[in-house]
Amino acid sequence: MENIIGTAAGVIWKYLDTNGESSVSKMIKETKLEAKVAQRALGWLTNEDKLIITIKGRTETVSLK
Repeated sequence: MENIIGTAAGVIWKYLDTNGESSVSKMIKETKLEAKVAQRALGWLTNEDKLIITIKGRTETVSLK
């Protein structure tokens, strides 16, 4: 499972590097990652201090630091 999450973290990082700030739901939809795997990967990247997570109303957005 760690390999799957690590791979998903790489997909998310590349997506954000290319597209900039994104809502979590849009990023999951466009990367076609399974939601649970994407959430775990976001946690991984956050733990490594790679992301900025912002809540705007009911929308969570993420961007790279």
